[in-house]
Amino acid sequence: MRNEILIVVSLLLSFGANLCVLKCFGKSGLFAWIGICAILANIEVTVLVNAFGMEQTLGNTLFASSFLATDILSERFGKKDAQKGVWIGIFTTISFIIFSNIWQFYVPSENDWAHPLISGLFASTPRILLASLLGYAVSELVDVKLYHFWWEKTEKKYGDKNRFLWLRNNGSTLISQAVNIFVFNFGAFFGIYEFPTLVSITLSCYVIYIFTSLLDTPFVYLARKIKITEE
Repeated sequence: MRNEILIVVSLLLSFGANLCVLKCFGKSGLFAWIGICAILANIEVTVLVNAFGMEQTLGNTLFASSFLATDILSERFGKKDAQKGVWIGIFTTISFIIFSNIWQFYVPSENDWAHPLISGLFASTPRILLASLLGYAVSELVDVKLYHFWWEKTEKKYGDKNRFLWLRNNGSTLISQAVNIFVFNFGAFFGIYEFPTLVSITLSCYVIYIFTSLLDTPFVYLARKIKITEE
């Protein structure tokens, strides 16, 4: 049960962090949190664990939190700021890929102990990070586009801008997360894991994403109520 508890706690902390940074720093806090999630998720995603009866990569909660951040940006500040958040995440991921690979080429001191550990972690991850970047970039852009697509459709039909928040939130995130997990898993692990294992990991990750996507909806509603001075 340790892994399950840690995943739930991580999920609640990462979702709650969106509300905290929104309250304290406005949209600038959400931009910063997207960058933090991009770095941490790309480290976490190299770890494979068993939880809830499924084999899955870590990083799911932080990637989900990043999607929540862009949905909050869409809801509170509009499409332009949501897209800006996506590009911040892309820039952060590219920067992380570049510097994490540069670290490996340093000649360590004879007293160094960290270099072998860093090399062991990051030497095998350029493909993983590139797949993560591609999956993140495509799926986040799809998420923002779908969020505002559903919003325009429901507002036009019912004449109310505030209704159907649950639809635009879940209707965008569930589809974009499917894109994300497919692009990432097959880009990062095709040929590394046996095909049945890869399919199993992909399906289990999407099950987790379904859960996290549904769970993030109350946080978007709460974010809409938070009073900030930046708008």
